[in-house]
Amino acid sequence: MRTNSFFTPDLRTRNNRYFSVDIKKKVVQDLERNLTRVTDVCKAYDVSKTSVYKWIYKYSTMAKKQHRQVVEPKSDTQKIIALEERIKELERIIGQKQLDIDFKDKMIELAEQRYNIEIKKKSGTKPSSGSGVTKKGTSTK
Repeated sequence: MRTNSFFTPDLRTRNNRYFSVDIKKKVVQDLERNLTRVTDVCKAYDVSKTSVYKWIYKYSTMAKKQHRQVVEPKSDTQKIIALEERIKELERIIGQKQLDIDFKDKMIELAEQRYNIEIKKKSGTKPSSGSGVTKKGTSTK
């Protein structure tokens, strides 16, 4: 009888792996503390989500207390990575803004030299009052 290799598993490539109870409990504890996610565990240990959920059902202290927990939040590691990316983006924006400020300062400096006028106020000088009363008692607004 001829068998189709598509439907029969290739026993040479299939690896049955067994995880100790300690490893399963540690994984479940990490999930309960939101240190990792189910999908991260699946990738790290090369197991199915079904297996991980069976571990949770069997070894979770919260499940035994009938405490409902969301087991797929972003892990702390994922949050840290996202925050680091956000920091890099903000630093890039600040760097660009600093370049803009430096460019404008240089343009003001060149304009002051070329036209021999003071455009930028020097530190230590009092700012002008802006609007106020003139000698005749009329407002400057």
